[in-house]
Amino acid sequence: MNQSIPEKNPARRHFIKSALTSAALMAGVGEAEAQPTPECKPASAAEAFWGEHQAGIVSKVPAHTYFVAFDLITDQRGQLQALLQRWTLAAAELIESGAMPGLMNKPLSVTFGFGPSLFEKDGQDRFGLAAQRPAALVNLPRFVGDQLVPERTGGDLSVQVCAEDPLAVETAIRRLAKVAQGVAVMRWAQMGFNGRFQAHETPRNQMGFKDGTLNVNGQDPQAAKAFVWVGDEGPAWLRGGSYMVIRPIRISLEHWDDMTLAFQEQTIGRHKASGAPIGKQQEFEDLDLEREDAQGNPVLTENSHAAMSAPESNGGAQILRRAFSYDNGIAKIAERWPPWRQLVTFDAGLLFQCYQRDPRTGFIRLFKKMAQIDMLNQFTTHVGGGLFACPHGIKPGAYLGEDLFV
Repeated sequence: MNQSIPEKNPARRHFIKSALTSAALMAGVGEAEAQPTPECKPASAAEAFWGEHQAGIVSKVPAHTYFVAFDLITDQRGQLQALLQRWTLAAAELIESGAMPGLMNKPLSVTFGFGPSLFEKDGQDRFGLAAQRPAALVNLPRFVGDQLVPERTGGDLSVQVCAEDPLAVETAIRRLAKVAQGVAVMRWAQMGFNGRFQAHETPRNQMGFKDGTLNVNGQDPQAAKAFVWVGDEGPAWLRGGSYMVIRPIRISLEHWDDMTLAFQEQTIGRHKASGAPIGKQQEFEDLDLEREDAQGNPVLTENSHAAMSAPESNGGAQILRRAFSYDNGIAKIAERWPPWRQLVTFDAGLLFQCYQRDPRTGFIRLFKKMAQIDMLNQFTTHVGGGLFACPHGIKPGAYLGEDLFV
């Protein structure tokens, strides 16, 4: 996808800036005013935002991200529409002109999502959208071991900005949050980062292991169609979109660092240096889960992370992972192993994120069993997150989720 800097369009730029300046008036926008505008058109080269699919889903995972979930504080359908329209304009402007001076050449993606509570909350059809809620947009079940913090869970809407520069993502997300003032408030947020590795090399996580070896190839149109993009089974506003699960997972890194290399590799099911399955040499060799040693014992521990997450262990289920590491400083927490002390340690871990065509046959199927017996669970704690439906891409002259209101 072309993410070059577009030619300037003074007339459109003036319109967008005027729209953003008037964001404070959104609380007074009525139903009749919340209509698409024919002036909401991109400059010719702003193709990183406008298109069949939203950006930031199948593209290369960048170095930095900023995710924010929002709660709506209005019950007016027109105000919701106006927010989505203004977010469209703001995101297009950010991508076209850059988040801030000096960062103009940094590729930037913005991805939006709709949570289950946008359609129904506490039994109420808040905006007349309940009939448009797809069956797959479920409330995630509570999994074994979950310690979800309400203040870090759920949300009506989500916005995620990704870029190679951390200042770019922070500046962009602040602008988008400002546009929402008077209509939505931030519920929870999480920044994330990735180390930089050679092209086509699988990134490593904070535990030192390669993360995402068996990932769906989002650059393969056939694989993306099969496992990522919603098809005709979804409502019109979601066809060509995807379901996103996001889960901050705190990792007991100090406890992990105390483990021997052999135990770490047994837990993951792969060699730390190469990423290859236990007993093999190359990262992308088949797991061969049925392999046995000379004594007839499985070479790959049955409840190792690699074995538990493999498609052949889960009815062929696959997801597109876009994980980031995070570090929120320090926190006082309870250990998950004897003697279960209260201690101050690093509040760090994995901002797990995945996209799929249907979460019921994707993440939920995969994680239901993993949450019970995955060896990695003794080091990880899921502390929040949610499920969001990310609409299809936006065409010139339209706005985010426009056909949701038809």
